[in-house]
Amino acid sequence: MAASASSPAADHTHTVRAELVEALAHTLQEPFDKLRANGYLFKAMKFSVRIPFVELLGFELQKFEGGEAEIAFKPSDDHLNSFDVVHGGASMTLLDVVMAHAARSVEPDMGCVTIEMKTSFMRAAKGPLLAKGKLLHRTATMAFTEGSIFDAAGKLCAHATGTFKFVARLPVGPGSTQAFNRISTD
Repeated sequence: MAASASSPAADHTHTVRAELVEALAHTLQEPFDKLRANGYLFKAMKFSVRIPFVELLGFELQKFEGGEAEIAFKPSDDHLNSFDVVHGGASMTLLDVVMAHAARSVEPDMGCVTIEMKTSFMRAAKGPLLAKGKLLHRTATMAFTEGSIFDAAGKLCAHATGTFKFVARLPVGPGSTQAFNRISTD
């Protein structure tokens, strides 16, 4: 015979479910707090330039000011390598983009292109990631930066240094004299 809504069996089932929900909420609170503390739970900003590859990867700009930038990345299965961790190329792209944005954050009307980048991988990157970029020094035409990728526990996964060249942006869109967003890198 099935238990009715007011039977002791139904009451016990309801109590067990409530306890499970409470235990689950308590269990998830610590990782949630770590994500918030490490900058993962902020509203994403809009990138000031359209970068189709960045859109494809799903990067989310969270900070872009004062020589610093932060970008969140929630890798999907398409971003993994044969070891089921984030592919090094995706990590290097994340570092490249966060360092370029750190450089551009002091002069957003300028573009910048990568001249040189050195990357060190400390541990496999898994789960949601946060990249932080910092402008270390700049000249009239060059920017020297560093970037780091952290996992949800705040552990350093990769670090890079990069040199970028500032370049003028060209007009794009209807009415512009430029058919494409091409920049001269010479």
